[in-house]
Amino acid sequence: MRTYESPIREYCNPLVIGAYAIFVLATFATIIAYKVVPLSFGPILEATSYIYVTLFGVFIFKEKMSARKVGALCLIISGIIVYSLSI
Repeated sequence: MRTYESPIREYCNPLVIGAYAIFVLATFATIIAYKVVPLSFGPILEATSYIYVTLFGVFIFKEKMSARKVGALCLIISGIIVYSLSI
């Protein structure tokens, strides 16, 4: 929620550059992981990221779980199960 004098200052501050660096490293880690993990497991691993993010949010950031979030996680987990059974 900060204001900057120019768009260049907004996108060239250390936090934004650090976030881009983490994004690039995560992308390279995914590429390296796909060399080891079979490609058919890729969608399963990507879908589980929603579960990890929710768990981190609840346990680390003390976010509240609503019925809608629990329902969405159940839908994601059921989709993972259905997809993994079809492999």
